[in-house]
Amino acid sequence: MYQIGCVGFIKSIKRFDTSFEVKLSTYTVPYILGEIKRHIRDDGTIKISRSIKELQVKIRQIQEEYRNKHKEEISIPEIAKKLNISKEDVVIALEATNPIESIDGVYNSEKGEKGISLIEKINTGENQEEKITNKIALRETIKDLPPKDRQIIILRFYREKTQTEVAKILGVSQVQISRTERKILQKIKAALSDAV
Repeated sequence: MYQIGCVGFIKSIKRFDTSFEVKLSTYTVPYILGEIKRHIRDDGTIKISRSIKELQVKIRQIQEEYRNKHKEEISIPEIAKKLNISKEDVVIALEATNPIESIDGVYNSEKGEKGISLIEKINTGENQEEKITNKIALRETIKDLPPKDRQIIILRFYREKTQTEVAKILGVSQVQISRTERKILQKIKAALSDAV
């Protein structure tokens, strides 16, 4: 910002006209502020390439035309198809000028309470170390299960399959899966209790 201010100051000196009979500061201060505002408006805090800015303008035009014609929003795949570019390029162009949030920035609460920082919002208050330790212990316990039991647990709780789906995969009844699952969970619970 200081460098941009200096550039504005130099430009203002070059353009200063003594015939106006005003102090240099009267002319220079607004000129410097204008230069800083122009830099923030055009370049932002992160430098965005001209091609992305131009692409964003095209996308905004397509969005506006589509909204006016169909009274609804156009999807990203449709924009990509119209411009013959990838969906990823559309998303990059649309997100490029979004404001940057500082992790330490304080944001006002809706209820009029004291503002909290983004890092406080992210912090869940859970003991992360304990959570990691539990995950490791669970993984080790599952690894020690017989192959069929391990497969049932993986299908049920990691692949999120229903008991009926697991039964079809393993060629058994849903009732058998239900009983086996209950026994395996009791075995895991006992193993984890012993480990604590």
